[in-house]
Amino acid sequence: MIGSYGVLAENTRGRLVPEEECAIRTCFQRDIDRITHSKSFRRLKHKTQVFLQPEGDHYRTRLTHTLEVTRLARTVARALRLNEDLAEAIALGHDLGHTPFGHAGERALNHIHEGGFKHYVQSLRVVDSLERDGQGLNLCYETRMGILNHTHGAPDDTREATVVRLCDRIAYINHDLDDSIRAGILTDQDVPEIIRKNCGERNSERINAFMLDLVENSTEGELKMSPKMQQTFDFFHSFMYSDVYTNPIAKSEENKVEGILSRLYEYYTTHPETLPAMFQPIVERHGSGRAACDYISGMTDGYAMEKYGELFIPFAWSVK
Repeated sequence: MIGSYGVLAENTRGRLVPEEECAIRTCFQRDIDRITHSKSFRRLKHKTQVFLQPEGDHYRTRLTHTLEVTRLARTVARALRLNEDLAEAIALGHDLGHTPFGHAGERALNHIHEGGFKHYVQSLRVVDSLERDGQGLNLCYETRMGILNHTHGAPDDTREATVVRLCDRIAYINHDLDDSIRAGILTDQDVPEIIRKNCGERNSERINAFMLDLVENSTEGELKMSPKMQQTFDFFHSFMYSDVYTNPIAKSEENKVEGILSRLYEYYTTHPETLPAMFQPIVERHGSGRAACDYISGMTDGYAMEKYGELFIPFAWSVK
């Protein structure tokens, strides 16, 4: 049962191109299906979350991060009687525009591409213009705006979009801490006392503490944590940036990312005819830089390195 602050599917502001409604699914359920069946969603499993090419099977990828955010968002939406399907659709699509090599790739493309690059803007571009060989997914307005604004928010955000934004942050600081301990960047003893005391000793305890506090303190349509947990969250967030996201061990390989992406970008902007066929209309309408940026940002880590090797590293040969 959706409460007074949730978005009813029947009240959607619609799609870019009007369509006949489905007999058994709401418009937001259809958005969920379109995203989960998209190529860009499948590619997330081979895109870096934080650690570049970690050795081990249990580190998060961009896909597992997306799934964790989605589960948290549905939980909060249900508890607050919001539209779970809209929250899920936004969460599943929020990182579709992320580059290979995580935020290192995003920073590199932002520096290289003349128009700059933000993954949340690219995520909207993916669902609007790039998926389905350039046709786009034709998602609902509320899903699209939730995807676009998931990092910073907007004044007219739906409550469901705000839920996703908060759950995204709760998810990544907790699972990135878990991964950093697994990687040996930090130990359990390195976790500050305020986090252990207010949130717990284990990853599941910490997530649960934030989630319960958020639900218990969100009233009259306003989503918020208690002052104590908000202070803890802000400290936690700052700690992750100072001790993990800028850690020289964790980030030792990131200086190579800009070199890889800049060479690819330079090649495709000067040889746009080598871009796949679906990008040729983009070259014609918006230029080779926009097409190269779209192509490179959609690559997985492995594919970016494969193309780099194919273009710039000579293959061994033998004389018979």
